[in-house]
Amino acid sequence: MAPNNRARNRNPRPRDDFDGSRPPATPVHGGGPTGPVPGKDEILFLPLGGCSRIGMNMALYGHAGKWLIVDAGVAFVGDEMPGIDSLMADPAFIEERMQDVVGLVVTHAHEDHIGAIHHLWPRLRCPIYASPFASHIIRDRLKEKGAHRAAKVQTFEIGDTLTIGPFRIETIAVTHSIPEPMSLAIRTAAGTVLHTGDWKFDPNPLVGRSTDFAALKRLGDEGLLAMMCDSTNADVPGSTGSEADARAGLIGAFANRSGAIAVTGFASNVARMTAVAEAAAAVGRKVVLVGRSMLRMEKAAQACGYLDHVPDFMDVREASWTPRDNLVFLCTGSQGEERAALSRLARNEHRDLWLEEGDTVIFSARAIPGNEEALAEIHEHLRGMGVEIVTPADAPVHVSGHPKRNDLARMYGMVRPRFAVPVHGTIEHMEAHARLARSCGVERALVPEDGDILRIAKEGTRVIGRIEPKRLANTGRELIAWVPAELPAEETLVAAA
Repeated sequence: MAPNNRARNRNPRPRDDFDGSRPPATPVHGGGPTGPVPGKDEILFLPLGGCSRIGMNMALYGHAGKWLIVDAGVAFVGDEMPGIDSLMADPAFIEERMQDVVGLVVTHAHEDHIGAIHHLWPRLRCPIYASPFASHIIRDRLKEKGAHRAAKVQTFEIGDTLTIGPFRIETIAVTHSIPEPMSLAIRTAAGTVLHTGDWKFDPNPLVGRSTDFAALKRLGDEGLLAMMCDSTNADVPGSTGSEADARAGLIGAFANRSGAIAVTGFASNVARMTAVAEAAAAVGRKVVLVGRSMLRMEKAAQACGYLDHVPDFMDVREASWTPRDNLVFLCTGSQGEERAALSRLARNEHRDLWLEEGDTVIFSARAIPGNEEALAEIHEHLRGMGVEIVTPADAPVHVSGHPKRNDLARMYGMVRPRFAVPVHGTIEHMEAHARLARSCGVERALVPEDGDILRIAKEGTRVIGRIEPKRLANTGRELIAWVPAELPAEETLVAAA
């Protein structure tokens, strides 16, 4: 998650080393002979989403006449866009070139990376490659759309190498706030680029594998042409904490509490789910999962074996007659979402469970900018009930899933890319990232916006064109073209996880 998710009013011209000295790239509108055809001596990189603001991650890589899609996510919106559930990149550019698309590879199962796949499948219809956990989530979503039989979701293990058209992709284990995140080393005849996905360096992630440092160091030794890297915390000093730290914080926060304890966080953080279960067991409590997303993620985690050593979760109806001192509710709704479990509990609208004076609610997640008003309303309801509130400002009950500045410097020291391409962030995040990359010795840092077309090559690396990055809005019933009333700077999007 990002501490600042608002894009500022600015010249939308593509940036090269963000110094403003380069003339604008020639616009490319796609289709026919005017559209870019990637050559054998280059890799084209085109972010359709994920650069300029958090969320909606969708990137295209072009080489030797073929295109590879990496991720297809959504960005959720706040109350300022009534009637809109989420936004996603319009795939019109790549839809015109589907005969040359070799596949869609998923880095991990967060909504801002996979949440658009089931919506866009009728327009993409290419093979989807994902890890077991992400495959489980994607297939469930496709099943809801009735597309699970037609869609080809090919599952692989992290560490496998995929040969997809002219791309040879080494999948590298990293750590994040969800099971099975990975970076992609995309090898081509023109060189190798590293697409990091979302990551941090966690020595004790609680769930899943640790970062494959040997593979990252090997990339640096072989010679890495460019790195497209997570920028979310690029303006935050220090290093990101471990999920083990959050577990210790939760154990401390659970101690000596009376009444029921409710914990709210992102459902996709299975490590946090296990931490809550362990903290509950330490004080003789049982955990009940509350909210559809929690149950969906628990089902996927069980299927992949990530909860084998976790005590069984209690059924909601059993919890309704269990003594309150024995209960922990693990709820959706950490961002104040109106229909989420915590909101219903705070308004006393849940069918089976309730909160009362003497209970405690722990927010095991950072508040995303744009959600302050909704969260303040939830807090007001809880305080009015006599419920104690604990946030990450009060106790160490949350850690980020993204690298801070020291972590980024460590990554650059290992992989040593010739070129840096910051992604996944606002312009401010990516510019901070680019400055850091230059201090780490990269030859050049390019800061793209959604729609910029970058040529990555041994000679002539630069921004070569631009398309207009269109958006689709999900109303809950259909997808419609999204035309913001103001400049994109006025959009207030939030990450899915």
